[in-house]
Amino acid sequence: MRANILSNFSLVIPAYNEEKRIRKVLETYTKSLEGLNYEIIVVCNGCRDRTEDIVRDFVQKNHLKNLRVLVFKEKLGKGGAVIQGFKVAKGKFMGFVDADLSTSPQEFLKLVRILEKEKLDGVIGSRKIKGAKILIPQPFFRRFASKCFNIIVRALFGLPFKDTQCGAKVFNAEAIKSILTELKLKGFEFDVEILWRLKKEGFRVKEVPIVWKHEKGSRFSFKNSPKMLINLIRLRFNI
Repeated sequence: MRANILSNFSLVIPAYNEEKRIRKVLETYTKSLEGLNYEIIVVCNGCRDRTEDIVRDFVQKNHLKNLRVLVFKEKLGKGGAVIQGFKVAKGKFMGFVDADLSTSPQEFLKLVRILEKEKLDGVIGSRKIKGAKILIPQPFFRRFASKCFNIIVRALFGLPFKDTQCGAKVFNAEAIKSILTELKLKGFEFDVEILWRLKKEGFRVKEVPIVWKHEKGSRFSFKNSPKMLINLIRLRFNI
């Protein structure tokens, strides 16, 4: 019965050295998505641990035909991993979440339902608009830096969103595939480019409040911030 609730969708999970938590992520998502028409694509992004082995073992033991793993020996960056997942995704809708359960399956499904019901081209989760609920907040400095980053992004790209970096987004496949070949950024800043290019092409993207929790072990480091900003400036001014 549940299979008729939503059109088929693809979920990309970029994974970099996630051996300690990838099994729990897959267990949680496959259990919650049971009965729906979906595929999960785990992209091993230059992993040097047992992430790939754990995913393959999980697939084999659970006889899952709708969960597959892409393996890249060289580190692609979070954006690069998501883009590779999108390239092979087959769903009518395709999205991504971080490999840490900061976004629950229920919240991801909420985004998919809004996308389909309202016939949008994209729906992005937001931790910074009215209605959002943060179960475990990020450290103060992370929140402060995020706010500064968003101010700069809005000034550079004219995007209306208050939270471009939340790791929970879903798009209409036709919309996202139409811009895939144009995408240049492969790091943590890739979200901004996706939203900017969709905006330039006239696609409709909605920001919705999400229930979210900070998880320890984030792959983001503040040493990436200067490079992110430089890459965005180069993108914006075609440098």
